[in-house]
Amino acid sequence: MHLPRPSLKWILAVAMLAVAAPQMAQAEALLVVEADSGKVLQADNATMPWYPASLSKMMTAYVTLKAVKDGRVSLDTLLTVSPTAASQSPSKMGFRPGTQVTVDNALKMMLVKSANDMAVVLAEGIGGSIDGFAGIMNQTAQKLGMTQTSYVNPNGLPADGQITSARDMAILARAIIRDLPEYEYFVHIPSIRFGRRITQNFNKLIGRYPGADGFKTGFICASGYNLVASATRDGKRLIAVVLGASSGRMRAIRAAQLLDRGFANNGLAWLRPSLGTVDNLVPIDSTPPNLREEMCGPKHKRPASDEDAEDTIASAGSSSTNGDGGVSFFASGLQAAMPAKPADMLAQPAAASEPVVVYTGPTKTGAALIAAVEADTEKMQPVKRAKGKHSRVAGKKPDAADDAKADTKSASKSDSKSDSKPAAAKPARHANAKPDAAAAKTAAADKPAAAKPAGKPAAAKPAAKPKTSADKPKTAADKPKAADKPKADAKPAG
Repeated sequence: MHLPRPSLKWILAVAMLAVAAPQMAQAEALLVVEADSGKVLQADNATMPWYPASLSKMMTAYVTLKAVKDGRVSLDTLLTVSPTAASQSPSKMGFRPGTQVTVDNALKMMLVKSANDMAVVLAEGIGGSIDGFAGIMNQTAQKLGMTQTSYVNPNGLPADGQITSARDMAILARAIIRDLPEYEYFVHIPSIRFGRRITQNFNKLIGRYPGADGFKTGFICASGYNLVASATRDGKRLIAVVLGASSGRMRAIRAAQLLDRGFANNGLAWLRPSLGTVDNLVPIDSTPPNLREEMCGPKHKRPASDEDAEDTIASAGSSSTNGDGGVSFFASGLQAAMPAKPADMLAQPAAASEPVVVYTGPTKTGAALIAAVEADTEKMQPVKRAKGKHSRVAGKKPDAADDAKADTKSASKSDSKSDSKPAAAKPARHANAKPDAAAAKTAAADKPAAAKPAGKPAAAKPAAKPKTSADKPKTAADKPKAADKPKADAKPAG
C-alpha cells in the first residue's frame, strides 16, 4: 500500500507539537491574549483558581475610576485615612488617621507602591466601608464575566474567599483598556515621589520591556509571585498573566518571554491549535494551590519578597502543559532560543523618567505644590532620625508571629506578607509618625545614664563604670522598641 508523502508543512506542525513536553517546574498559571479581540494565544492552567494577592487592586482601581468617569466622585475628591486604613499591613504609605489625600494621589500610591492603606482609603471613600466596597467589586466582577473571582477586601491581603484565575485577570485587564482609556495612564506610571522618597513601579517591565504599558504585581506566600502585564508593538497589544512564579524577577521574565513569543509568532498562526477567546475558557472546579511552603517555608533561605532574584535563567525556559486541555503553541524548542534576552533586559536599569509627585492634602499646583512637597518632606525627617539602626530588624521578627496568627484562621489567610514588602517596608515606616514616641523613650532612657556617674565623682574606678551602666539603659530601651514593632509598619503583608 502506497501512502502519500507528508508535506513539509505537516512535518513541521507535528514536530512543533511533539516538543511541547508536558512538564511543569512548579504550580504556575500562564495566559497570553490579544487585548482587542480576547483571542487566546496560550493558556496553561489559566482557569485554575488562584489567590490574587495585590492583583485585587486592579479591580479597586477599576471600580474607583468608573465612579470618577460616571461623575460620582472626582480625582480631586478628598478622602480621609481612617484608623482601619492606617492599621493595614505593609506595603503602605503609613499616614496617620485623619490625613487627607485626593482620589488621584491615592490611586497613584496604590498602583505604583501597592499601598494597602490607600486601597482601604479608596474603598471606604467609594463604598462606605471595606465590606460595602467588596460588594461593589463582586458585582462588577460578575458583570464583566469574571465567574471565578470573589473579593473580600480591596487590597488582596489574605482572606477567606479572595480568589481569582488567570482567565479572570485577563478579562479585567481588557475591561480597563476598553472602558477606561482616558485613565489608563494610572497602570503604567514608572515611579512616584513622596517627599524625598522615590518608589519605582514593582512591575519590572515598565521602563525596561519595549512597549510595556500595564498593569500590576501581587504576592502573598500562598499565591507566589503574580503579574498581569501588557505591551503594545506595531499597533498590536497583548496581555500576559503569570500566577505562581518563584520570585519577583522570575514573574517578570516569564511575562517578557510570553509577550516576546506572542509578538514573534503572529506569522505561525497555522501551527496554533485554536483556543478560542478568553471568555470561553472553561473554569476548573478546584481549590487554589497553596504555595506557602515553596515561597515562605523553612527551606527558603531568606524572607520571600519582590526583590528576590535567586532563580536562574534556565528555569525560566522550562515548558509547561496546557491546563485547559489544549497544547501550547509555544514549543520548548522556541523557548530555548530566547531565555537570555528577557533576563538581560530586566538586569538593566529602568529608562530614565521624572517621578510623578504625590502628596497629602487637596489638589495643588505651582508654588502650592512645591510647598506641599516640602511639608511632606519635613514630616519624614524625625521618623528617619528616630528609627536609626532599629529599622534593619523590621522585616524579620514579626514574620513568625504574624504568620502564626494568620495560620490559625485558614489556609488562604496563612500569609501575612504583602506585595512588594522589602522595597516598600522601609519607606512606609519613614512616612509613619509613630516613631516620635519611640524617640521619646530613647531620650528618657538616656537621662538616667547621664545622671548616674554624677553620684560618684571622687573614685577613678567608678568613673569607668558609668559608661557600662549607660550602655545598659540603651539596650533596655531598645528591647521595648522591638516589642512594639508589630504595631508600626514592621508587619509583613501580602
